[in-house]
Amino acid sequence: MSKTFFITTAIDYTNGAPHIGHAYEKVLADAIARHRRLAGEPVFFLTGVDQHGQKVQQSAQKLGVPPGEFVEGITAKFRALWKTLDIGFDGWAATVDPVHKACVQGMLQRLWDEGHFYKAARSGYYSVRQEQFLTDKERGPDGEFGEEWGEVVLVEEENYYFKLAAHKDWLLDFIDRRSACGQPFVLPGFRVAELRNAVEKLSGDLCISRPKSRLTWGIELPFDPGFVTYVWFDALANYISFAGYDPAPGAANEGFKVLRPALHVIGKDIVIPPHGIYWPVMLHALGFRDEELPTLLVHGWWNLGGAKMSKSLGNSVDPAVLAETHGCAAIRYYLLSDIATGRDADFSLERLVQRYNSDLANNIGNLLNRTLSMAKRYRGGLVAKRPSPLEDFVAGKVRDWEAAFAVFDAQGALQALMDIVTRCNLHVEETAPWKLAKDPELSEQLDTVLHTLAESLRIVSILLEPALPREAAAMREQLGVSSPPALSNTAWGGLADGHQLGDPVPVFPRIETAAE
Repeated sequence: MSKTFFITTAIDYTNGAPHIGHAYEKVLADAIARHRRLAGEPVFFLTGVDQHGQKVQQSAQKLGVPPGEFVEGITAKFRALWKTLDIGFDGWAATVDPVHKACVQGMLQRLWDEGHFYKAARSGYYSVRQEQFLTDKERGPDGEFGEEWGEVVLVEEENYYFKLAAHKDWLLDFIDRRSACGQPFVLPGFRVAELRNAVEKLSGDLCISRPKSRLTWGIELPFDPGFVTYVWFDALANYISFAGYDPAPGAANEGFKVLRPALHVIGKDIVIPPHGIYWPVMLHALGFRDEELPTLLVHGWWNLGGAKMSKSLGNSVDPAVLAETHGCAAIRYYLLSDIATGRDADFSLERLVQRYNSDLANNIGNLLNRTLSMAKRYRGGLVAKRPSPLEDFVAGKVRDWEAAFAVFDAQGALQALMDIVTRCNLHVEETAPWKLAKDPELSEQLDTVLHTLAESLRIVSILLEPALPREAAAMREQLGVSSPPALSNTAWGGLADGHQLGDPVPVFPRIETAAE
Protein backbone atom coordinates (compact mmCIF):
# COMPACT_ATOMS: atom_id res chain seq x y z
CA MET A 1 0.00 0.00 0.00
CA SER A 2 1.52 3.35 -1.05
CA LYS A 3 2.32 5.97 1.56
CA THR A 4 0.29 9.16 1.89
CA PHE A 5 1.81 12.47 2.90
CA PHE A 6 -0.02 13.15 6.17
CA ILE A 7 0.15 16.77 7.30
CA THR A 8 -1.65 18.17 10.31
CA THR A 9 -1.81 21.46 12.15
CA ALA A 10 -2.35 21.97 15.84
CA ILE A 11 -6.08 21.97 16.45
CA ASP A 12 -7.33 25.36 17.60
CA TYR A 13 -8.62 25.82 21.12
CA THR A 14 -12.24 26.97 21.02
CA ASN A 15 -12.00 29.46 23.87
CA GLY A 16 -11.60 32.48 21.62
CA ALA A 17 -11.84 33.73 18.06
CA PRO A 18 -9.19 32.96 15.41
CA HIS A 19 -6.13 35.23 15.33
CA ILE A 20 -3.43 35.86 12.73
CA GLY A 21 -1.22 33.10 14.16
CA HIS A 22 -3.97 30.56 13.51
CA ALA A 23 -4.29 31.85 9.95
CA TYR A 24 -0.54 31.66 9.26
CA GLU A 25 -0.30 28.09 10.52
CA LYS A 26 -3.17 26.92 8.33
CA VAL A 27 -1.98 28.80 5.23
CA LEU A 28 1.54 27.38 5.63
CA ALA A 29 0.27 23.83 6.03
CA ASP A 30 -2.13 24.28 3.11
CA ALA A 31 0.69 25.50 0.85
CA ILE A 32 2.87 22.52 1.82
CA ALA A 33 -0.01 20.13 1.13
CA ARG A 34 -0.75 21.73 -2.25
CA HIS A 35 2.94 21.47 -3.18
CA ARG A 36 2.87 17.72 -2.50
CA ARG A 37 -0.31 17.35 -4.54
CA LEU A 38 1.40 19.14 -7.43
CA ALA A 39 4.08 16.46 -7.28
CA GLY A 40 1.39 13.79 -7.67
CA GLU A 41 1.71 12.57 -4.10
CA PRO A 42 -1.37 11.38 -2.17
CA VAL A 43 -2.03 13.87 0.63
CA PHE A 44 -4.19 13.85 3.74
CA PHE A 45 -4.39 17.27 5.40
CA LEU A 46 -6.02 17.31 8.84
CA THR A 47 -6.96 20.31 10.94
CA GLY A 48 -9.71 21.08 13.41
CA VAL A 49 -10.64 22.29 16.88
CA ASP A 50 -9.90 21.36 20.49
CA GLN A 51 -13.21 21.77 22.34
CA HIS A 52 -12.74 20.41 25.86
CA GLY A 53 -11.12 21.76 29.02
CA GLN A 54 -11.59 23.91 32.08
CA LYS A 55 -11.23 27.27 30.31
CA VAL A 56 -14.01 26.36 27.89
CA GLN A 57 -16.23 25.26 30.77
CA GLN A 58 -15.60 28.52 32.64
CA SER A 59 -16.23 30.70 29.56
CA ALA A 60 -19.51 28.89 28.87
CA GLN A 61 -20.60 29.32 32.49
CA LYS A 62 -19.93 33.07 32.32
CA LEU A 63 -22.21 33.31 29.29
CA GLY A 64 -24.81 31.05 30.84
CA VAL A 65 -24.75 28.54 27.97
CA PRO A 66 -23.85 24.83 27.81
CA PRO A 67 -20.21 24.17 26.83
CA GLY A 68 -21.31 22.32 23.70
CA GLU A 69 -23.25 25.35 22.48
CA PHE A 70 -20.34 27.66 23.31
CA VAL A 71 -17.76 25.67 21.33
CA GLU A 72 -20.14 25.19 18.41
CA GLY A 73 -20.33 28.93 17.89
CA ILE A 74 -16.56 29.42 17.96
CA THR A 75 -15.99 26.38 15.76
CA ALA A 76 -18.23 27.96 13.12
CA LYS A 77 -15.94 31.03 13.09
CA PHE A 78 -12.87 28.89 12.47
CA ARG A 79 -14.51 26.91 9.68
CA ALA A 80 -15.81 30.07 7.98
CA LEU A 81 -12.35 31.65 8.06
CA TRP A 82 -10.63 28.58 6.62
CA LYS A 83 -13.13 28.57 3.76
CA THR A 84 -12.44 32.26 3.10
CA LEU A 85 -8.68 31.63 3.09
CA ASP A 86 -8.88 28.63 0.73
CA ILE A 87 -7.64 26.12 3.30
CA GLY A 88 -8.18 22.82 1.48
CA PHE A 89 -8.14 20.32 4.34
CA ASP A 90 -9.15 16.70 3.81
CA GLY A 91 -10.12 15.84 7.38
CA TRP A 92 -11.73 17.85 10.17
CA ALA A 93 -10.94 17.03 13.79
CA ALA A 94 -13.37 18.05 16.51
CA THR A 95 -12.69 16.59 19.94
CA VAL A 96 -16.40 16.21 20.78
CA ASP A 97 -16.74 13.80 17.85
CA PRO A 98 -17.76 10.26 18.98
CA VAL A 99 -14.98 8.79 16.81
CA HIS A 100 -12.41 10.79 18.75
CA LYS A 101 -13.95 9.99 22.13
CA ALA A 102 -13.90 6.25 21.40
CA CYS A 103 -10.24 6.39 20.35
CA VAL A 104 -9.17 8.42 23.39
CA GLN A 105 -10.99 6.13 25.80
CA GLY A 106 -9.48 3.11 24.05
CA MET A 107 -6.00 4.61 24.49
CA LEU A 108 -6.66 5.38 28.15
CA GLN A 109 -7.97 1.90 28.88
CA ARG A 110 -5.05 0.23 27.14
CA LEU A 111 -2.43 2.32 28.94
CA TRP A 112 -4.19 1.67 32.25
CA ASP A 113 -4.34 -2.06 31.61
CA GLU A 114 -0.65 -2.13 30.69
CA GLY A 115 0.41 -0.33 33.88
CA HIS A 116 1.35 3.10 32.51
CA PHE A 117 -0.96 4.96 34.94
CA TYR A 118 -1.24 5.10 38.72
CA LYS A 119 -3.50 6.92 41.15
CA ALA A 120 -2.16 9.24 43.82
CA ALA A 121 -3.21 12.11 46.09
CA ARG A 122 -1.04 15.20 45.72
CA SER A 123 -1.00 18.87 46.56
CA GLY A 124 0.31 21.34 44.02
CA TYR A 125 -0.03 24.67 42.27
CA TYR A 126 -2.32 24.64 39.25
CA SER A 127 -2.39 27.09 36.31
CA VAL A 128 -5.99 27.65 35.27
CA ARG A 129 -4.89 29.29 31.99
CA GLN A 130 -2.56 26.49 30.93
CA GLU A 131 -4.66 23.77 32.63
CA GLN A 132 -1.62 22.09 34.14
CA PHE A 133 0.06 21.52 37.48
CA LEU A 134 3.24 23.53 38.02
CA THR A 135 6.50 22.67 39.72
CA ASP A 136 9.25 24.80 41.21
CA LYS A 137 10.96 24.79 37.79
CA GLU A 138 8.17 27.07 36.54
CA ARG A 139 8.89 29.72 39.19
CA GLY A 140 10.78 32.87 38.24
CA PRO A 141 13.94 34.19 39.91
CA ASP A 142 11.72 35.93 42.49
CA GLY A 143 10.13 32.62 43.45
CA GLU A 144 6.78 33.55 41.92
CA PHE A 145 4.95 32.08 38.96
CA GLY A 146 5.09 34.40 35.95
CA GLU A 147 2.21 36.14 34.19
CA GLU A 148 2.25 33.53 31.42
CA TRP A 149 0.61 31.08 33.84
CA GLY A 150 -2.36 33.35 34.59
CA GLU A 151 -4.30 32.51 37.75
CA VAL A 152 -2.39 29.95 39.86
CA VAL A 153 -4.21 28.15 42.67
CA LEU A 154 -3.16 25.59 45.26
CA VAL A 155 -4.99 22.32 44.63
CA GLU A 156 -4.99 19.18 46.77
CA GLU A 157 -6.76 16.22 45.22
CA GLU A 158 -6.50 12.64 44.03
CA ASN A 159 -5.71 12.07 40.34
CA TYR A 160 -4.29 9.61 37.85
CA TYR A 161 -0.70 10.00 36.66
CA PHE A 162 1.13 8.85 33.54
CA LYS A 163 4.64 7.48 34.16
CA LEU A 164 6.25 10.09 31.97
CA ALA A 165 9.71 10.18 33.57
CA ALA A 166 10.18 6.44 32.92
CA HIS A 167 10.52 7.27 29.20
CA LYS A 168 13.11 10.05 29.64
CA ASP A 169 16.14 8.05 28.46
CA TRP A 170 14.26 6.68 25.48
CA LEU A 171 13.13 10.16 24.44
CA LEU A 172 16.65 11.60 24.67
CA ASP A 173 18.00 8.72 22.60
CA PHE A 174 15.19 9.11 20.06
CA ILE A 175 15.91 12.83 19.63
CA ASP A 176 19.63 12.15 19.18
CA ARG A 177 19.13 9.32 16.67
CA ARG A 178 16.74 11.37 14.57
CA SER A 179 19.23 14.24 14.45
CA ALA A 180 22.15 11.92 13.65
CA CYS A 181 20.40 10.55 10.57
CA GLY A 182 19.64 14.03 9.23
CA GLN A 183 15.91 13.90 10.00
CA PRO A 184 15.46 15.93 13.21
CA PHE A 185 12.38 15.31 15.31
CA VAL A 186 11.80 19.08 15.36
CA LEU A 187 12.34 21.57 12.54
CA PRO A 188 14.00 24.00 12.11
CA GLY A 189 17.03 22.22 13.55
CA PHE A 190 17.85 24.95 16.07
CA ARG A 191 14.81 23.81 18.06
CA VAL A 192 16.42 20.43 18.80
CA ALA A 193 18.75 21.77 21.50
CA GLU A 194 15.84 23.59 23.20
CA LEU A 195 13.79 20.41 23.33
CA ARG A 196 16.66 18.24 24.46
CA ASN A 197 17.45 20.60 27.32
CA ALA A 198 13.82 20.45 28.44
CA VAL A 199 13.82 16.64 28.37
CA GLU A 200 17.06 16.58 30.41
CA LYS A 201 15.20 18.43 33.18
CA LEU A 202 12.27 16.01 33.13
CA SER A 203 11.72 14.46 36.57
CA GLY A 204 8.05 14.19 37.44
CA ASP A 205 5.09 12.33 35.97
CA LEU A 206 2.11 13.77 34.09
CA CYS A 207 -1.28 14.22 35.74
CA ILE A 208 -3.74 12.96 33.08
CA SER A 209 -7.05 13.38 34.91
CA ARG A 210 -9.25 16.03 36.46
CA PRO A 211 -11.95 15.10 39.02
CA LYS A 212 -15.50 15.77 37.89
CA SER A 213 -16.02 17.75 41.07
CA ARG A 214 -14.28 20.67 39.32
CA LEU A 215 -14.37 19.73 35.63
CA THR A 216 -17.15 17.92 33.79
CA TRP A 217 -16.47 19.14 30.23
CA GLY A 218 -14.14 16.43 29.01
CA ILE A 219 -13.81 12.76 28.10
CA GLU A 220 -14.41 10.37 30.99
CA LEU A 221 -11.73 7.93 32.03
CA PRO A 222 -13.16 4.55 31.01
CA PHE A 223 -11.78 2.87 34.14
CA ASP A 224 -13.02 5.57 36.55
CA PRO A 225 -16.06 7.67 35.49
CA GLY A 226 -15.44 10.05 38.39
CA PHE A 227 -12.68 11.69 36.34
CA VAL A 228 -12.23 13.26 32.90
CA THR A 229 -8.96 13.22 30.98
CA TYR A 230 -6.50 16.13 30.89
CA VAL A 231 -7.18 18.33 27.86
CA TRP A 232 -3.71 17.80 26.34
CA PHE A 233 -4.02 14.03 26.50
CA ASP A 234 -7.36 14.43 24.73
CA ALA A 235 -6.29 17.03 22.13
CA LEU A 236 -3.02 15.42 21.03
CA ALA A 237 -4.83 12.19 20.21
CA ASN A 238 -6.63 13.91 17.30
CA TYR A 239 -3.56 13.29 15.13
CA ILE A 240 -4.32 9.59 15.18
CA SER A 241 -8.02 9.33 16.10
CA PHE A 242 -9.16 11.07 12.89
CA ALA A 243 -6.62 9.13 10.85
CA GLY A 244 -8.34 5.84 11.67
CA TYR A 245 -6.17 4.57 14.53
CA ASP A 246 -7.59 1.64 16.52
CA PRO A 247 -6.01 1.49 20.00
CA ALA A 248 -7.19 -2.05 20.72
CA PRO A 249 -4.23 -4.36 21.52
CA GLY A 250 -3.18 -6.28 18.42
CA ALA A 251 -5.26 -4.18 16.00
CA ALA A 252 -3.83 -4.37 12.46
CA ASN A 253 -4.28 -0.65 11.66
CA GLU A 254 -3.29 -1.29 8.04
CA GLY A 255 -5.11 1.74 6.63
CA PHE A 256 -3.74 3.94 9.40
CA LYS A 257 -0.14 2.88 8.77
CA VAL A 258 -0.04 4.53 5.35
CA LEU A 259 -0.36 7.85 7.21
CA ARG A 260 2.80 7.27 9.27
CA PRO A 261 4.93 9.20 9.87
CA ALA A 262 3.11 12.53 9.94
CA LEU A 263 4.20 16.16 9.72
CA HIS A 264 2.74 18.29 12.51
CA VAL A 265 2.76 22.06 11.85
CA ILE A 266 2.65 23.78 15.25
CA GLY A 267 3.54 27.03 17.00
CA LYS A 268 6.68 27.31 19.12
CA ASP A 269 4.64 27.85 22.30
CA ILE A 270 3.29 24.30 22.30
CA VAL A 271 6.47 22.38 21.52
CA ILE A 272 7.52 22.07 25.17
CA PRO A 273 6.11 20.13 26.83
CA PRO A 274 2.96 18.96 24.93
CA HIS A 275 4.18 18.05 21.43
CA GLY A 276 7.85 17.57 22.16
CA ILE A 277 7.53 15.49 25.35
CA TYR A 278 4.00 14.29 26.10
CA TRP A 279 3.11 13.27 22.56
CA PRO A 280 6.13 11.12 21.58
CA VAL A 281 6.04 9.41 24.98
CA MET A 282 2.32 8.68 24.62
CA LEU A 283 2.93 7.13 21.19
CA HIS A 284 5.94 5.17 22.45
CA ALA A 285 3.88 3.78 25.33
CA LEU A 286 1.21 2.70 22.83
CA GLY A 287 3.82 0.69 20.91
CA PHE A 288 4.55 3.03 18.02
CA ARG A 289 7.92 2.35 16.45
CA ASP A 290 10.41 5.21 16.32
CA GLU A 291 10.12 5.47 12.54
CA GLU A 292 6.35 5.93 12.89
CA LEU A 293 6.65 9.02 15.07
CA PRO A 294 5.93 12.44 13.53
CA THR A 295 8.15 15.35 12.62
CA LEU A 296 7.30 18.67 14.25
CA LEU A 297 7.54 21.70 11.94
CA VAL A 298 7.65 24.60 14.38
CA HIS A 299 6.72 28.09 13.22
CA GLY A 300 7.37 31.38 14.98
CA TRP A 301 5.00 34.08 16.16
CA TRP A 302 3.60 37.11 14.41
CA ASN A 303 4.38 40.07 16.62
CA LEU A 304 3.27 43.69 16.42
CA GLY A 305 5.90 46.32 17.04
CA GLY A 306 8.20 43.64 18.43
CA ALA A 307 5.67 42.49 21.04
CA LYS A 308 3.64 39.29 20.95
CA MET A 309 0.07 39.94 19.85
CA SER A 310 -2.49 39.73 22.64
CA LYS A 311 -6.16 40.65 22.86
CA SER A 312 -5.60 41.82 26.43
CA LEU A 313 -2.98 44.30 25.16
CA GLY A 314 -5.23 45.40 22.32
CA ASN A 315 -2.64 44.65 19.63
CA SER A 316 -4.17 41.59 17.98
CA VAL A 317 -5.08 41.30 14.29
CA ASP A 318 -8.38 39.70 13.31
CA PRO A 319 -7.81 37.67 10.12
CA ALA A 320 -11.52 37.60 9.33
CA VAL A 321 -11.66 41.40 9.21
CA LEU A 322 -8.40 41.47 7.27
CA ALA A 323 -9.80 39.06 4.69
CA GLU A 324 -12.92 41.16 4.28
CA THR A 325 -10.97 44.39 3.73
CA HIS A 326 -7.93 43.16 1.77
CA GLY A 327 -8.90 39.80 0.28
CA CYS A 328 -7.64 36.25 0.48
CA ALA A 329 -4.75 36.62 -1.98
CA ALA A 330 -3.16 39.53 -0.13
CA ILE A 331 -3.28 37.68 3.20
CA ARG A 332 -2.02 34.33 1.90
CA TYR A 333 0.81 35.90 -0.09
CA TYR A 334 1.93 38.15 2.75
CA LEU A 335 1.87 35.39 5.39
CA LEU A 336 3.91 33.04 3.21
CA SER A 337 6.37 35.55 1.80
CA ASP A 338 7.15 37.79 4.76
CA ILE A 339 8.24 35.29 7.43
CA ALA A 340 11.01 32.69 7.42
CA THR A 341 9.56 29.39 8.61
CA GLY A 342 10.49 28.92 12.25
CA ARG A 343 11.32 32.57 12.96
CA ASP A 344 9.24 35.37 14.42
CA ALA A 345 8.10 38.29 12.28
CA ASP A 346 6.47 41.67 12.82
CA PHE A 347 3.03 42.02 11.26
CA SER A 348 2.59 45.17 9.20
CA LEU A 349 -0.58 46.09 7.35
CA GLU A 350 1.40 48.60 5.30
CA ARG A 351 3.85 45.88 4.26
CA LEU A 352 0.98 43.51 3.40
CA VAL A 353 -0.41 46.08 0.97
CA GLN A 354 3.05 46.94 -0.32
CA ARG A 355 3.98 43.32 -1.05
CA TYR A 356 0.66 42.63 -2.75
CA ASN A 357 0.84 45.71 -4.95
CA SER A 358 4.54 45.34 -5.75
CA ASP A 359 4.88 41.58 -6.26
CA LEU A 360 1.42 40.59 -7.41
CA ALA A 361 -0.27 43.60 -9.00
CA ASN A 362 2.78 45.34 -10.48
CA ASN A 363 5.05 42.41 -11.28
CA ILE A 364 2.97 39.29 -12.01
CA GLY A 365 -0.25 41.09 -12.95
CA ASN A 366 1.49 43.60 -15.17
CA LEU A 367 3.57 40.94 -16.90
CA LEU A 368 0.48 38.85 -17.61
CA ASN A 369 -1.45 41.84 -18.94
CA ARG A 370 1.43 43.06 -21.14
CA THR A 371 2.10 39.61 -22.55
CA LEU A 372 -1.52 38.88 -23.46
CA SER A 373 -2.08 42.38 -24.82
CA MET A 374 1.02 42.32 -27.02
CA ALA A 375 0.27 38.81 -28.26
CA LYS A 376 -3.24 39.86 -29.22
CA ARG A 377 -2.11 43.11 -30.86
CA TYR A 378 0.79 41.69 -32.83
CA ARG A 379 -0.19 38.04 -33.42
CA GLY A 380 -3.93 37.78 -32.85
CA GLY A 381 -3.22 35.98 -29.56
CA LEU A 382 -1.32 33.10 -31.25
CA VAL A 383 2.07 32.01 -29.90
CA ALA A 384 4.71 30.55 -32.20
CA LYS A 385 6.98 28.08 -30.41
CA ARG A 386 10.59 29.26 -30.52
CA PRO A 387 13.86 28.49 -28.64
CA SER A 388 14.21 30.86 -25.66
CA PRO A 389 17.21 32.60 -24.08
CA LEU A 390 15.52 32.31 -20.65
CA GLU A 391 14.84 28.56 -20.71
CA ASP A 392 17.85 27.61 -18.57
CA PHE A 393 17.26 30.49 -16.15
CA VAL A 394 13.63 29.50 -15.58
CA ALA A 395 14.56 25.82 -15.18
CA GLY A 396 17.11 26.76 -12.51
CA LYS A 397 14.53 28.79 -10.60
CA VAL A 398 12.06 25.90 -10.75
CA ARG A 399 14.74 23.74 -9.11
CA ASP A 400 15.25 26.43 -6.46
CA TRP A 401 11.49 26.48 -5.87
CA GLU A 402 11.39 22.71 -5.43
CA ALA A 403 14.42 22.73 -3.10
CA ALA A 404 12.79 25.39 -0.92
CA PHE A 405 9.49 23.54 -0.59
CA ALA A 406 11.37 20.30 0.15
CA VAL A 407 12.43 21.90 3.44
CA PHE A 408 9.07 23.66 3.94
CA ASP A 409 10.53 27.08 3.07
CA ALA A 410 7.53 28.78 1.49
CA GLN A 411 9.26 32.16 1.61
CA GLY A 412 12.21 30.83 -0.38
CA ALA A 413 9.91 29.18 -2.91
CA LEU A 414 8.01 32.41 -3.52
CA GLN A 415 11.28 34.27 -3.94
CA ALA A 416 12.35 31.82 -6.66
CA LEU A 417 9.00 32.37 -8.40
CA MET A 418 9.35 36.14 -8.20
CA ASP A 419 12.88 35.91 -9.63
CA ILE A 420 11.34 34.46 -12.79
CA VAL A 421 8.78 37.25 -12.98
CA THR A 422 11.38 39.95 -12.36
CA ARG A 423 13.64 38.52 -15.07
CA CYS A 424 10.75 38.38 -17.55
CA ASN A 425 9.81 42.00 -16.89
CA LEU A 426 13.44 42.94 -17.47
CA HIS A 427 13.38 40.88 -20.67
CA VAL A 428 10.47 42.99 -21.93
CA GLU A 429 12.46 46.17 -21.36
CA GLU A 430 15.60 44.68 -22.94
CA THR A 431 13.86 43.46 -26.11
CA ALA A 432 11.20 46.18 -26.54
CA PRO A 433 8.60 44.06 -28.42
CA TRP A 434 6.77 47.22 -29.49
CA LYS A 435 9.84 48.15 -31.50
CA LEU A 436 10.32 44.66 -32.91
CA ALA A 437 6.72 44.73 -34.16
CA LYS A 438 7.49 47.70 -36.40
CA ASP A 439 10.15 45.86 -38.40
CA PRO A 440 9.03 42.81 -40.46
CA GLU A 441 12.62 41.57 -40.56
CA LEU A 442 12.53 41.21 -36.75
CA SER A 443 9.39 39.08 -36.80
CA GLU A 444 11.25 35.97 -35.61
CA GLN A 445 12.65 37.86 -32.62
CA LEU A 446 9.18 39.10 -31.72
CA ASP A 447 7.84 35.53 -31.81
CA THR A 448 10.68 34.44 -29.52
CA VAL A 449 9.93 37.16 -26.98
CA LEU A 450 6.19 36.49 -26.91
CA HIS A 451 6.72 32.75 -26.56
CA THR A 452 9.30 33.27 -23.80
CA LEU A 453 6.91 35.45 -21.81
CA ALA A 454 3.85 33.24 -22.28
CA GLU A 455 5.74 30.04 -21.48
CA SER A 456 7.33 31.60 -18.39
CA LEU A 457 3.91 32.74 -17.17
CA ARG A 458 2.51 29.25 -17.70
CA ILE A 459 5.24 27.85 -15.44
CA VAL A 460 4.78 30.67 -12.92
CA SER A 461 1.07 29.82 -12.70
CA ILE A 462 1.98 26.29 -11.61
CA LEU A 463 4.56 27.47 -9.08
CA LEU A 464 1.99 29.92 -7.69
CA GLU A 465 -0.56 27.15 -7.11
CA PRO A 466 0.42 26.25 -3.50
CA ALA A 467 0.29 29.88 -2.36
CA LEU A 468 -2.60 31.32 -4.41
CA PRO A 469 -4.68 28.55 -6.01
CA ARG A 470 -7.54 30.78 -7.19
CA GLU A 471 -5.27 33.31 -8.87
CA ALA A 472 -3.04 30.60 -10.35
CA ALA A 473 -6.11 29.04 -11.97
CA ALA A 474 -7.23 32.45 -13.28
CA MET A 475 -3.80 32.95 -14.87
CA ARG A 476 -3.95 29.57 -16.62
CA GLU A 477 -7.43 30.33 -17.90
CA GLN A 478 -6.22 33.57 -19.53
CA LEU A 479 -3.19 31.76 -20.91
CA GLY A 480 -5.51 29.21 -22.51
CA VAL A 481 -4.06 26.33 -20.46
CA SER A 482 -6.71 23.75 -19.65
CA SER A 483 -4.59 20.95 -18.19
CA PRO A 484 -4.61 20.66 -14.37
CA PRO A 485 -1.48 21.97 -12.65
CA ALA A 486 1.28 19.42 -12.04
CA LEU A 487 4.93 19.71 -11.13
CA SER A 488 5.79 17.55 -14.13
CA ASN A 489 4.37 20.31 -16.36
CA THR A 490 6.94 22.88 -15.25
CA ALA A 491 9.38 21.61 -17.88
CA TRP A 492 9.94 24.21 -20.59
CA GLY A 493 7.94 23.89 -23.81
CA GLY A 494 4.42 23.19 -22.63
CA LEU A 495 2.77 25.66 -25.02
CA ALA A 496 2.34 24.14 -28.46
CA ASP A 497 3.23 25.98 -31.65
CA GLY A 498 0.21 28.11 -32.58
CA HIS A 499 -1.20 28.08 -29.03
CA GLN A 500 -4.09 30.51 -28.58
CA LEU A 501 -3.88 32.88 -25.63
CA GLY A 502 -6.92 34.51 -24.06
CA ASP A 503 -7.81 38.09 -23.27
CA PRO A 504 -6.28 39.90 -20.27
CA VAL A 505 -8.48 40.43 -17.22
CA PRO A 506 -6.94 41.83 -14.00
CA VAL A 507 -6.05 38.93 -11.71
CA PHE A 508 -4.40 41.12 -9.08
CA PRO A 509 -6.24 44.47 -8.93
CA ARG A 510 -4.26 46.97 -6.90
CA ILE A 511 -5.21 47.66 -3.30
CA GLU A 512 -5.80 51.38 -3.10
CA THR A 513 -4.92 53.08 0.18
CA ALA A 514 -6.05 56.39 1.65
CA ALA A 515 -2.62 57.86 0.96
CA GLU A 516 -3.11 57.21 -2.75
